[in-house]
Amino acid sequence: MKKDPTQEELTPAQHITQTIADLGDWRGQRLAQLRELILATDSALVEDWKWETPVWVCNGNVLAAGVFKDHVKLNFFKGAALVDAHGLFNAGLEAKATRAIDYAEGDAINESALTDLIRAAVALNAASGKKK
Repeated sequence: MKKDPTQEELTPAQHITQTIADLGDWRGQRLAQLRELILATDSALVEDWKWETPVWVCNGNVLAAGVFKDHVKLNFFKGAALVDAHGLFNAGLEAKATRAIDYAEGDAINESALTDLIRAAVALNAASGKKK
């Protein structure tokens, strides 16, 4: 009989899937929606698990998702350098480098605008030439 992998043996994708399942509420559903959109936006994005949270990388860290009691946060590591034409950033606006989007229960996801923002973040990382 095959044993279940320990936390240390899980792949980043397995960690994220387990986190979604363990939440069991609207936050898990929202994280699953965001994950699907992120992965569909650019095939170069790779899932990672850092700081006990989902992170997507491409030539370095691009964005991370954090789950809190009353919201799910999407944090863009170089968000301050991005043009947010649709005004999605609503958190961390004072930070020097990062910007974030907080989604509370019931908030809509502007998928088109978020896709544009993710693409811009991937392009910014590619332009910096940083390698993972």
